[in-house]
Amino acid sequence: MTIDDTVRNEAAAWAVRTVEDDFDDWGAFTAWLEQSPDHARAYDLTMAAAADGAQAFAAELRSTAPGSVSPPVPANDFEPVFDRAPRRWLGPAMAACLAVVAALWLWQWFDRATVYHTEAGEMRNIALADGSTIRMAGATRLALDAGETRHARLEQGQAVFDIRHDEDNPFEVEIGGARLVDAGTVFEVTVRDAEVDVAVAEGAVIYNPAGQGARIEAGQTLVFARDGHSIRRGTMPVAQIGEWTTGRLTFQDAPLSRVADDLSRATGHIYRVGRGADGHVVSGSVTIDPLRSDPASAGPLLGLNVRREGDIWLLDRS
Repeated sequence: MTIDDTVRNEAAAWAVRTVEDDFDDWGAFTAWLEQSPDHARAYDLTMAAAADGAQAFAAELRSTAPGSVSPPVPANDFEPVFDRAPRRWLGPAMAACLAVVAALWLWQWFDRATVYHTEAGEMRNIALADGSTIRMAGATRLALDAGETRHARLEQGQAVFDIRHDEDNPFEVEIGGARLVDAGTVFEVTVRDAEVDVAVAEGAVIYNPAGQGARIEAGQTLVFARDGHSIRRGTMPVAQIGEWTTGRLTFQDAPLSRVADDLSRATGHIYRVGRGADGHVVSGSVTIDPLRSDPASAGPLLGLNVRREGDIWLLDRS
């Protein structure tokens, strides 16, 4: 079983941190290990690679010391040289080797990946070799592995995935440590500050098949916390899923923070929630193009007061 790049990079980052003398974030580290067996395995492999490097470095120092003689070691002898708890004897050599391992893995990922980016107010379509299509909203960043057309990593923003289903090789979308797997699917993913929204327009999507295994059918939504601690389900009219691709945004009892986020992404203007309006919810529909030339016109359409402060448009209760 292979370990994906995201998990390997996270493991390398944890390995570098956990050998530091002043590291004290053991609770978060333990929670990360328990999220998936792959996490513990990737961490062990990282520590093993670094320990091998540190041991080789120490052996080199011994062999070059004046009067030193290195005893022969049988090729089939193996002695574990690490465990998950950092050992003080590894010292600077271990830390240096971990830094090299982490840097190498990160370099390998970015060297292979093609990263697509859109500015706020922009849209972009990506046609994949298998006939699938990804539609990116504004202020979105997405990475595709050059050697794997059935895998994408959504780092920020919003995208609609129109995927040609292959039961033997399902399409996967990674968002942080979470994984979405298609089952004959058109679906939308929105990455927000603390949460990720998933809405399925056609077919189905499996959320974290190796963990929660939550299945999302057409017309259903799932919102999960980016820290993995909570999920909640809902429904949405299929016609509203990915509606921004046709130039419209519709809100149904949406928190004002989400309205501001979606308007900013779609129009290229900066919308923020006014003071005291954080708990307000909004229902309504707007056409995107007119807002680009007149950002305040969102107010009457959504029952809001929209006022300008510098380059920012504040949304308040009307």
